[in-house]
Amino acid sequence: MVVVADEKDSAFTVIVAIFANLGIAIAKGIAGALSGSAAMISEAAHSVADTMNEVLLLVAVRRSDRPADARHPFGYGRERYFWTLLAAVGIFVGGGVFSVLQGVNELRGGEGEGGHFRLSYIVLAVSFGLELVSWLQARSQLRSDAARTGRKMRDQLWATTDPAATTVFFEDTAALAGLVIAGIGVALHEATHDSMWDGLASIAIGVLLAVVAVALGRENRSLIVGEAADPRLQEGVRDLLVAHPEVDAVDELLTMVIGRGEVLVAARIDLDDDITAGQVEALARRMEREIIAEHPFVRHFFLDVTADSGTPQP
Repeated sequence: MVVVADEKDSAFTVIVAIFANLGIAIAKGIAGALSGSAAMISEAAHSVADTMNEVLLLVAVRRSDRPADARHPFGYGRERYFWTLLAAVGIFVGGGVFSVLQGVNELRGGEGEGGHFRLSYIVLAVSFGLELVSWLQARSQLRSDAARTGRKMRDQLWATTDPAATTVFFEDTAALAGLVIAGIGVALHEATHDSMWDGLASIAIGVLLAVVAVALGRENRSLIVGEAADPRLQEGVRDLLVAHPEVDAVDELLTMVIGRGEVLVAARIDLDDDITAGQVEALARRMEREIIAEHPFVRHFFLDVTADSGTPQP
């Protein structure tokens, strides 16, 4: 049986990331303004973008948990993927594109000298510590989810139906790598008195963020379009169906993720020709109870009985 993460886990992970990145953005912005470092300015923009993106993730967590209504009978679970897709776009534009442009401008017009290098190092070190706290929280949630779902953590990163923790994890991983790159750029700038290194570091940070954004965007696009459930769930449902002696064959089994830990299942089955309409109705109810008991994240189960000549219809 697969168990999904508690909603509070996702919200807490996102809130930790928001506060961490807000403090980091302010510190980087001050250091970048004082030193004129392109890498530091890019890192400040990166943290501002991350903060805004995590606000979008918090909106996603809250809005996707609304109950179903007449207009949205399957609930609002997939709205989470829309907002996290916007967050991925934010990483690409607010972080990646800005950093690359900042780096190019530095290469084209850098004056070669800088200042306040010690302040930059202090800010980078403090930022690394704060980002690490957020990264550890996201990793902790992912590892906990992976243990409950029986997956390896690297599989949980892409197989989870809750992209909030995955997005924070990749954002923070990119941020930690970006801080190292920025530190190298600042150090080379100080050692050589050539701002070219700052510009190159800024471009490298931008490329890193763009790669992360594209990867996250592709995953959320898949979930928005309608991704099939975990193959283990599909196999488990099929096994439960064929276990009934009245079932001759499972002709088709369709699944779709409709939200965090929410799956829709539709099955087309071929039944024994001698079964009565009343027995079909009772069997359908029994199948639904068994499937939901074994896989509680199945929120909707639909059964279609293949019509052979002489096969009664429910």
